[in-house]
Amino acid sequence: MNKVSKGRQTQSKTSGTVGARRRLRLWMMFMVVFMIWAGHTFISQSGEIGRKSEQLAEREATKEAAEKSLNQLNYELDRLKDPEYIGQIAMKKYGLYKPGEIPVRISDSGSEND
Repeated sequence: MNKVSKGRQTQSKTSGTVGARRRLRLWMMFMVVFMIWAGHTFISQSGEIGRKSEQLAEREATKEAAEKSLNQLNYELDRLKDPEYIGQIAMKKYGLYKPGEIPVRISDSGSEND
């Protein structure tokens, strides 16, 4: 080999490694930008998921309270279909009694009958 071909070989080898380094540097910058974007997206979506989870918990609590109230109202409705229960309400709230029935009242004073 002569000196001229040796110089060309060294020059092409050097320019090949320079291009590879440039491509590697460009690829690394792309990866850094991509990772920053992915991290930002992950963090913002995590925050959104947290807020949505809190809203879901609040709505589930509201739903449970409404279902409990509905069950209680349905129970009361079923009891109101019973004539005996209606009679008890009439006696307690309005002081109404059946004909011939004598009301017995107990005083709250306590120890007078001891």
